Amino acid sequence: MKTNDSNLSVPQALQQLCYDVLLEKYAAPGESSVREIQERVATSLADDKAQQARFVSAQAGGFVPGGRINSAAGMDRVSTMINCFVQPVGDSMSGSNQDGQPGIMDALRESAETMRRGGGVGYDFSSIRPVGARVKGTDSKASGPVSYMRVFDRMCQTVESAGARRGAQMGVMRVDHPDIEMFIDAKKTPDFSQMGLDKKDADGLLDLVRKNQGFGWSLRSAFATLSNFNISVAVTDEFMNAVVNDSDFDLVHDAEPVEACPTKVCTDGKARFVYRTVKAIEIWTKIMRNTYYGAEPGVLFIDRINQDNNLRYCEVIKATNPCGEQTLPPYGCCCLGSPNLTRFVSNPFTLMASFDFDGLSKVVAKAVEMLDKVLDKTHWPLPQQASEAANKRRIGLGHFGLADAMAMLGIRYDSQQGADFAAHVSEVLRDSAYMASVNLAKTLGAFPFFDAEKYLEEGTFASRLPEKIKDAIRMYGIRNSHLLSIAPTGTISMAFGDNASSGIEPIFSLRQQRNKMMADGSRQIFELEDYAYRQFKLSKGEDAKSDVFVTAMQMTVADHLRVLGAVAPYIDSAISKTVNVPADYPFEDFQQVYMDAWRMGLKGITTYRPNDMIGAVLVSADDADKKAAVATEQDLRQDDPDRRVVLKDVQNINDVMRWPDRPDVNPEGITYRVKHPQGSFAVVVNHFRNGHLHPLEVFVAGAEQPRGLAAIAKSLSVDSRCIPCLPSPCQLPVRNLWSSPVEHWFGGGYLLCGDRIVRRPVGALLVGDVVIGRMEPVTGHVGL
Repeated sequence: MKTNDSNLSVPQALQQLCYDVLLEKYAAPGESSVREIQERVATSLADDKAQQARFVSAQAGGFVPGGRINSAAGMDRVSTMINCFVQPVGDSMSGSNQDGQPGIMDALRESAETMRRGGGVGYDFSSIRPVGARVKGTDSKASGPVSYMRVFDRMCQTVESAGARRGAQMGVMRVDHPDIEMFIDAKKTPDFSQMGLDKKDADGLLDLVRKNQGFGWSLRSAFATLSNFNISVAVTDEFMNAVVNDSDFDLVHDAEPVEACPTKVCTDGKARFVYRTVKAIEIWTKIMRNTYYGAEPGVLFIDRINQDNNLRYCEVIKATNPCGEQTLPPYGCCCLGSPNLTRFVSNPFTLMASFDFDGLSKVVAKAVEMLDKVLDKTHWPLPQQASEAANKRRIGLGHFGLADAMAMLGIRYDSQQGADFAAHVSEVLRDSAYMASVNLAKTLGAFPFFDAEKYLEEGTFASRLPEKIKDAIRMYGIRNSHLLSIAPTGTISMAFGDNASSGIEPIFSLRQQRNKMMADGSRQIFELEDYAYRQFKLSKGEDAKSDVFVTAMQMTVADHLRVLGAVAPYIDSAISKTVNVPADYPFEDFQQVYMDAWRMGLKGITTYRPNDMIGAVLVSADDADKKAAVATEQDLRQDDPDRRVVLKDVQNINDVMRWPDRPDVNPEGITYRVKHPQGSFAVVVNHFRNGHLHPLEVFVAGAEQPRGLAAIAKSLSVDSRCIPCLPSPCQLPVRNLWSSPVEHWFGGGYLLCGDRIVRRPVGALLVGDVVIGRMEPVTGHVGL
C-alpha cells in the first residue's frame, strides 16, 4: 500500500469498473483523472484564487462533493448541482390550492423540469383527496392519489435526467390517509399463483427471474405500477401508540366524501372527515408484510422528524428525497458531499493504526464552505427552489468509507467498539460542521430565516449541541440551518473511493458483483473488490486472512441497529441506512425491528430481505461462485464414500412412466443372465414385432443387482419407446467393444447410448459407454 509522508493511506489506481464510472458519470470531455475533475469543480465554485486553493485542498484531502456537483460544475450543459428536491402536490388539477400548493398537473410540470435538469424528487401525496371523495367542479368522485402517482411514474420514465442519470422519485403518504392501504399495496410483489399459474409454472417463472437478470428486471418493471418510485409511509406517534395498544385508528381527510361521515379534530387542531375507522394493527401488519416480502414501503416516523427539526418554527416537513437521507420542506433541496474516511487512517492494518480526527475536522471546515458556495453557483430548475435554498441554506455533509476505515484500524463493524467509533466520527463531523458554519456567518451572515432563540429552543437538534457552539450561534448566528446528512454514496464511493464502503453501511461483500445499467438500457454484471480488502491483500499478500472484515449479511439485525442508533443523535437531517435481514428471519421478529427503531427515536428505517422478485444491484461474488458450483456439481453426496444419488426434484413416477399409447401386443421377451462380481442377476427385454423385433421394456431381476441398475433399466425403457423403428440392416457408428470394428448389425432392438442410437452388440450389457458384464442368452431371440 502506498503512503504519504504522514503515513496516511492514499488511493491506488482505480479498479477498471470504478474508472469507467468516473469517466462516464463525472468527467468532462478531455478529462481522464480524478485530479482534473477536482480542479474543474474548485475553479467553477470559487470566487478567487485563495478560495479555489482551499477547495482543491479539501478534495485532495479526502472530501468528495456529491455526484451532481462533480458532473455539473463547470460544464457547458445547464443542469443543477443539487442531488434532490421535495416538490409539493396540491389537491387540485391545476393552479394552486388554498395552501399555495401547485395543482397536480402543475406539480407534474415542475417535477419534469427538475428531473430534466438532473434532480431527483420526493413528494407527499397526502393532500390529494381519496377515492370516493366529492369533486364539486365536475360533480364526480375522485380517483385517489395512487392513480395520479402513476402519471408521475410515467413522466419519470419518459423524461431523461441530465448527465447520464436515471430519474428518481420518492412517494410519501400519511398513515391516516383513507387510501393508505391502496398506497401500501402499490408496489406489492405479484403472487403468480393467485394470477392463475399452478405452482409448477409459478416456480418455473421465478426460476427464470433468478437465472436471467435482464428478464428479471423487465418482469419486475412490468408488474410494478410505480417502478420509478420508492415509497414510504409517514407514520405518526398516534398511530404507533394505537398499534402498541391494539386500538382503533381513524383514516381522515380534508376533502368532503360523497357519503356523509363524521368529523374529528386532529392533533394539529384542524377538523377533518373520518372516512373509516380501522384497527391500527391491521394497517401495521400490511405495511410489515409488504416490506418483508418486497422491501417496500419504507417507514418514516414523521412526528420525530418534525420535533427534531431546527426550523420547526417556520416549516413542516412531510416528505424526503428519494433515498431518504434528507427530510425536506416543499421546494427544499439536498446539497450533498462526503469525506472519504479511509483517507484519514494512518498505518492501516498494523498495530500502530490510528485515525486522524484533527485532519477530518480541517477537511470538514473547507467542505462546509464549498457546499455553501454551491447554493450560490448552481442552476436552479425552479425559482421556488432557489428562494427556499437562499432563505435556509441547507447543506448535507456526510461521509463514506466508514466500514472500510474500521477494518483498516482493526475494528469490527459489528462490535460495540465499532458503534463507538462511528458515534465519535459523527460527533466530530457535527461539531466541526456547525462551528465552520458559525465562522462563515461571521463574514457572510446567518441564513435569512434564522431566529436564535427558536433555533435553539428545547427539543430541536441544535439544542443538543455543545454549549460552546450554542453560545457561538447566539453571538454570530449560523450560515446554514442544517448541515448533516449521511447519503448512500454508492457511485462516488466507486468512482472516487475505488469501491470504498458506502455511507454508513457495512462492507457489502469483500468481492461483489455490480449489476450496472448500460447506455443501451441493458444490464451487465461486473466483479469488484472492496477497497479495504483490496488494500489488505496488497499489504499482506493474496492469501492473507483476517477476521476484522465483517459483511452486511454476516451481521445480526441488532448489529445494524446498534450502529444506526449510535450515529443518529449526531445527524440533524437523516441517514440513509438499510438494515439487512436474512431470508429466513421470522416475520414476528421482523416487525419488532421497526418497533425498536421507533422506540430508539430514529427518523425512519428501511430493510432489505433477499427475495427472488425484487432482485439486487449488488451481489456477493462469493455467493455467486457458490451458486454456480452448486448448479454444475453432480447430484451426488460428496460427503458419502458410496456417492449416493441425491434426488433434488422428483417428479411423480406415474407421470414419468405413463405411456398412454403403449401397443396392445403380447411382448416377446428375451432374458439374459449377467455374471457380475457382486452377484448374478437377470435382464429381461420385452419386444414387440413390427416387421422386426423392437425393444419395448427393460427389467432387471435379482437380489444382488448393482445399486441403481433398476433405475437405469426404467430409463432405458423410456428411451426405447422414443426411438424410431429404424430399417434393418442399418449401419450406425458405435464404440468398438471387441477386437474388431462393429459396422452394421442385423436383428432386433435399438437403444439410446449417450447421444447416439445404437444397436446392442451380442454379448454385452452397455450402460453409457461402460460394459458392466457379459450376457449369455437363456431364452428367446438372440438378436439384441
